[in-house]
Amino acid sequence: MPLILVTGGTGHLGQDIVKRLVREGHRVRVFARAPRADTEVEWAIGDLATGAGLREALHGVDTIINAATYSPIARRGGVRPSDFFASPSAVDVEGTGRLLSLCREASVQHFLHVSIVGLDEATLPYARVKLAGEQLVRSSALPWSVVRAMPFYYLLDKLLAGLSWLPVWPVPTTLFNPVDTSDVADHVVQCAFDGGRGDRAEIGGPDDLGCTEFARQYLEARGMHRKILPMSLSEQRARGMGFVVSRGVRGQLSWADWLRGQYPASRAAA
Repeated sequence: MPLILVTGGTGHLGQDIVKRLVREGHRVRVFARAPRADTEVEWAIGDLATGAGLREALHGVDTIINAATYSPIARRGGVRPSDFFASPSAVDVEGTGRLLSLCREASVQHFLHVSIVGLDEATLPYARVKLAGEQLVRSSALPWSVVRAMPFYYLLDKLLAGLSWLPVWPVPTTLFNPVDTSDVADHVVQCAFDGGRGDRAEIGGPDDLGCTEFARQYLEARGMHRKILPMSLSEQRARGMGFVVSRGVRGQLSWADWLRGQYPASRAAA
């Protein structure tokens, strides 16, 4: 049976991808800096940012699902002024380039790269780093696929939680359709094995809502009382910040249902 290597397999999306691969009976190897307790997969230990362990991890691999990324904003769940000036590229650019080069040597048959919707117009440094990595995939001689996804619910949750100390929340009115990692994982796994190559359908959540509505539903789910201050952004500025609506495949899980799963009992907040 062909062997599938998943990079970023211990992240939010990566874990969902691995679960679906295992459930469908695939042989799975996860490339990570440290192993987990999961015995249903093989573990290859290394670091994409340095290349340590990567050549060994590719031995016998047929398909790569590259879900690895490094976003400082996602890691900390908040934005700092430095995020508007620079973002590390060791994983998303140098790491992707190193992985592609070694995949050619290992005769990998399919390289599927997970990316982000709207990168061509986005201006934040992390988005430019992601686009640079994606362009390396597109220029590769390997058989490749690129799946772009909208930002994930768990990240939106972390960002809104970071505003909890404010009595008034300034929130854009711009339409947006973030998505759950479970729906993205289903789409990614389908694209990995359906025979298609190249640019695949992007994926977003089922609902096109203003960011203010996402914030309102969050506050309701948390039992929090904060004033939302709607902010109007120009279309160009909104798209530059990544506030777009995906026009491809739609996930099934709504933001409201995701919140109910995360916060089954509303808690009163100060």
